[in-house]
Amino acid sequence: MHVLITGGAGFIGSNLVTYHLEKGDKVHVVDNLSTGRIENIAPYMEHPDFIFDEADILVWNELEKAVNWADRIYHMAAVVGVFRVLKEPISVLATNIAGCERILRALHTSHWNTKLIIASSSEVYGNRSEDELLSEDMELLISPGHNSRWNYSISKLADEAFALSYARQYNMDVTVIRFFNVIGPNQTGKYGMVVPRFVRQAVREEPITVFGDGTQKRSFLDVRDAVIYLDMLANNPQSRAEVINVGTRREISIEQLANIIKNESNSASSIEYISYDDAYGKDFDEIFHRKPNLEKLIKFTHYLPQWSLEKSIIDLIQRQHAKKEY
Repeated sequence: MHVLITGGAGFIGSNLVTYHLEKGDKVHVVDNLSTGRIENIAPYMEHPDFIFDEADILVWNELEKAVNWADRIYHMAAVVGVFRVLKEPISVLATNIAGCERILRALHTSHWNTKLIIASSSEVYGNRSEDELLSEDMELLISPGHNSRWNYSISKLADEAFALSYARQYNMDVTVIRFFNVIGPNQTGKYGMVVPRFVRQAVREEPITVFGDGTQKRSFLDVRDAVIYLDMLANNPQSRAEVINVGTRREISIEQLANIIKNESNSASSIEYISYDDAYGKDFDEIFHRKPNLEKLIKFTHYLPQWSLEKSIIDLIQRQHAKKEY
């Protein structure tokens, strides 16, 4: 199978590279390396079934050719991470929306029945009550106001609307994935991702910095389970023109996460709390709860995650220790 991955040098994208090359597929990655890292795909540069193009999909003149080559496309390219989203609000909207629409347009004109997986986010659900499961068919909430964190949610909603519109109008085989806090190898804390940041701080015996009071909750899924879900969804014809949550049922607070990482790493780090204003800037809007309804995911895949949160954390701690520099 020929697999095209936009944003393939990024976190989830690079794990998809590993997964499909190990299955014997041919993989073509395009990434402008704005958040993706060449180190994530460096082991495959000489692999006979791997192709890499450093390019921006907004202007890349080889996109149509790559789409025509592909049997499956994963569209993972996007401006991501809270820090970057707040810093580059216009780029978030322009890049995320235009890039997605260009992929869809290229696939439509190719006239191939290629499977397309488009990455969305649990951010589209906005703030909800603590006991509310987040289901794909519920109404979505975007908070009003000037805070640019919501630009990311808006961009992903626009991507979803484009994807479903193309799927229905042109009978294209498109599936939208709403990811819930995926963690694992190749993820960086540089742009605000909490688990790699906590792990790095704990291994270095630095204070583990919790933003806010730590009561906000998240559901963490290991990327090695996430890529299996994506492959299974792509292989299931029932996923066509569907929006599907991909995550795990277990939800814990960020304060609990900090303590788990501290304990598993045997770290002497203190846990310190930093206000949202100091961490992100004035008037930051936090999302306090993200627990997915996974009925549709389980129905389409019949797969349960193999990586517990503790197992993932221990693996990431070991990887951090193995680095020559922290």
